[in-house]
Amino acid sequence: MDDFVRVEIRDGIGTIRLERPPMNALNTQVQEELRAAAVAVTADSGVRAVIVYGGEKVFAAGADIKEMAAMSYADMAERAPALSGAFDAIARIPKPVVAAITGYALGGGCELALACDWRVVAQDAKLGQPEIKLGVIPGAGGTQRLARLVGPARAKELIMTGRMVDAAEALRIGLADRVVPAEQVYDAAVELVGSFRTGAAHALRAAKQAIDGGLEMDLASGLAWESQLFAGLFATDDRREGMAAFVEKRKPDFTGR
Repeated sequence: MDDFVRVEIRDGIGTIRLERPPMNALNTQVQEELRAAAVAVTADSGVRAVIVYGGEKVFAAGADIKEMAAMSYADMAERAPALSGAFDAIARIPKPVVAAITGYALGGGCELALACDWRVVAQDAKLGQPEIKLGVIPGAGGTQRLARLVGPARAKELIMTGRMVDAAEALRIGLADRVVPAEQVYDAAVELVGSFRTGAAHALRAAKQAIDGGLEMDLASGLAWESQLFAGLFATDDRREGMAAFVEKRKPDFTGR
C-alpha cells in the first residue's frame, strides 16, 4: 500500500485513500492495493469504521481502459475473479464502511462505492456504469450490487444505457445516502460513521453479517442465521456491559471485546 492506495488512521476511523491522479483509474495494481488495504483495516482492532475516499477532486473514474484494451479473453478469464475479489474484500470488511464520493464514480469506481455500506455524494458528482459503451458489462460486482440496491429494473436501465446519474437522482433512487457540497464530503462521511467509534464492535459486525448474509438466503435460512449471530453476542463483554448499563441507567462503556 505504498504507491496508489494509502491507509490513514485517526480517532478510530481508517481512511482508505486512492491516490492515482488524475482520475484514480483502477488498474491491476490499484485493485490489489485495495485488497491489501481491506485486509489491513480488518485486522486492526483500533479501526472501528472505514472511509473509502478518492480525494477532493474525484473518487474513481473507472478501470484503466488502456490496460484492459490489451487483454485477450484468456487474460481476462484469468484476471476477472481477482478483480471481483478485490472489490469484494472491501464489501467484506466487518466494520461500517462509507464511500466519500467527489467528482466521478464511474464503472469500477461506482462498483467500489457499491461495495461500501453507505455513499456520501458531492452535489456535483456523477455516478454510473458506462461499461456497455465499451462493449462489455460491469465485472466487479456492478450487475449484482446495483440490482440489490436500486432494484433490477432500474439497474438494467442504468447498466444497459450506460448513462450517468447526478447526485440528486442518485439520492432519489437509493444509490446515494447523503448529498452535501463537495467540500463537505469527507467531513460528512466522518460524521456518518463517527458514532461507531465507541459502539459495540462485535454487535456492529454481527449486524452487517446478518444483513449482507441474509440477502443471499431464503427467509427461513436468514432468520436462522440471525438467531445464531444474536446468540453469539451473549459471549461478549460488550453485551454484558450494554445490558448492565441499561439496568443501571448509565451510558455503556464498550471496549470492543
